[in-house]
Amino acid sequence: MKNDRTWLVAVAAALWGTDGLLRLPLADALPAATVVFWEHLLIVLVLTPFLPGAVRALLRCGRREWLAVLVIGGGASALATALFTAAFRLGDPVTPLVLQKLQPLFAMLAAFFVLGERLRRGYLGFAVPALAGAWLLAFADPLSVRVEAARTALLALGAAALWAAGTVLGRLVSARLRPRDVTVLRFSVGLPVAAAIVPVTGGGFAVGWDNAPGLVLLAFVPGLLALSLYYVGLRATPAARATLAELAFPATAAIIGVSFLGADLTATQWLGLVVVVGAITALGWHERVRRAPVVEERPLTGAAV
Repeated sequence: MKNDRTWLVAVAAALWGTDGLLRLPLADALPAATVVFWEHLLIVLVLTPFLPGAVRALLRCGRREWLAVLVIGGGASALATALFTAAFRLGDPVTPLVLQKLQPLFAMLAAFFVLGERLRRGYLGFAVPALAGAWLLAFADPLSVRVEAARTALLALGAAALWAAGTVLGRLVSARLRPRDVTVLRFSVGLPVAAAIVPVTGGGFAVGWDNAPGLVLLAFVPGLLALSLYYVGLRATPAARATLAELAFPATAAIIGVSFLGADLTATQWLGLVVVVGAITALGWHERVRRAPVVEERPLTGAAV
């Protein structure tokens, strides 16, 4: 697996971890749906010259790729964020974080049924520590966590399932579409969905000029740059590995929280951080240097155009 790019998926996920540093100042001034809308709009404006080529490439694909792009753009890019935000607003702050940890499990199942990926026994040696580390990292007291409120739980599960689908379907369409085309289509499809969510959640579209720098940085660093690297990496990385590499996101977010946002981590959270980084690094190293990878992938049909 010399061409494996698990490391690049992890780099992209690490860039997502800068999201909190940029989003926190905006959260006090703008509704979450408004921020998501402007993220999509700014990126689409920059990518507009590439949209005709991406659409032509999609037209050469079949129904499966069309459906996948719709789910990636409308679901994983816009709707999932809205569901996750609504879960925080309607319920306690713990439930969404607990259930979000099921995202890798959803992705593994989807990778098996949709992509035909097979997991060897050694995969658990990386998956179990990575998931356990993510749990420790998420909660100051990992042994005192209660999940409450069915509606909050359903919203959080919906977001986790959509994000997992985005990983698996992104891998699926990479056989027929270039990474740039997937990025363009993701944000272009996500824009009208993000726009529809704004009035539904009671928000508005107007923003002040003082919010412009933060919106631009948010759109182009954890947004466009991270997703561009992500789809390049995902093209050469099975979804079951990619979903573990994405755990670099909470690890980076924790480091930035401590370094710049005044957050404090407990001893168990620091342990979780070390375990997550160690598991992801070990997984990437193993898949690049060992002859037998822990994820057996079925060759994707078609060729990127």
